[in-house]
Amino acid sequence: MEPLIPFIGRAHDAMARYDGLLSGIPNPSIFIAPMTTQEATLSSKIEGTQATLGEVFQYEAGHEPKQLERRNDIIEILNYRRALKHAEHGLETRPFNLNLLKDLHAILLEGARGEDKARGEFRSSQNFIGKPGTKIDEAVFVPPSPMQLTEFLYNWEGYYHSADEPDVLVQLAVLHAQFEILHPFLDGNGRLGRIIIPLFLYERKMLPMPVFYLSRYLETHRDEYYAKLRALDNSAETWIDWISFFLRAVDEQGRQNCNLARGIMKLYDECKTSVNKNMHSQFAVPLLDSIFRQPVFTISQISFEGNAPSTPALYQLVQSLVELGILKVVEEKSGRRPARYAFAELVNKCEGRPVF
Repeated sequence: MEPLIPFIGRAHDAMARYDGLLSGIPNPSIFIAPMTTQEATLSSKIEGTQATLGEVFQYEAGHEPKQLERRNDIIEILNYRRALKHAEHGLETRPFNLNLLKDLHAILLEGARGEDKARGEFRSSQNFIGKPGTKIDEAVFVPPSPMQLTEFLYNWEGYYHSADEPDVLVQLAVLHAQFEILHPFLDGNGRLGRIIIPLFLYERKMLPMPVFYLSRYLETHRDEYYAKLRALDNSAETWIDWISFFLRAVDEQGRQNCNLARGIMKLYDECKTSVNKNMHSQFAVPLLDSIFRQPVFTISQISFEGNAPSTPALYQLVQSLVELGILKVVEEKSGRRPARYAFAELVNKCEGRPVF
């Protein structure tokens, strides 16, 4: 444990800052929605999907990608986000358990690649990781036999809820690695293992909501991530090496999450000041809230919590946001196809590069 102490301290500091930031947000759903979609995109990208955050937002606004492969990518990403949301609701009434885990797997694979691979059920056959066409004796990794899996999963669930471990972040590092070693499903194990990270932190009350997103760091360091996991054996050295990597990821990504959340909050404050100054409507700020939750949209997709303006008034409000430079028309209205709008600065900020 001693070699881990510096990493533990920095990771806890990053978590505390992020927790404090989230706890101080008056309406977190406005700021968290684009970050959640970004996490779903990046976690799926680790597994090989190519769809971008901008493409996901465009799809939700009714834009069908030209390539079927891209559409399949987007479905996987949206399923990941749905699974996160389902888990958050599930944890309001019951602790995390293996049945919830199977529910998340069923959501993750619904209508997506791997749907025919025992969706929502633990595997009853041997799986392994290797290049396409590889035989099991040439595999990079072979998880435990399905005959042992049930016992191991109950042990894993018990460790998830153990309150006896000396440090909760070290426990999470071990928990994540153990899940990947068990590889309890025929498909989707990587994404499920990453969904567990914010859920665990939320249950342990280290965060006010399950929104700690680690996938940007893991995607950036994908080769190291897999190498550290696959190197694990019964030696203390490999486990210390893995836990150190995981704690570094929590430290760095915690700081990046803080910076992104602050950037989104600053953008919101700037836009709110602008609309209050230039738009004399009680619906201006609620409209702003809607486009923060869904930054690429058509007029019919705008949602208000409470009273809503008439359709002509709403068109005028959206046009005002275009004139203020907050919104951008990404596809003009054509026949029965509605115009699509994008909150370009928000999408670009979450993507980390210009998209619109």
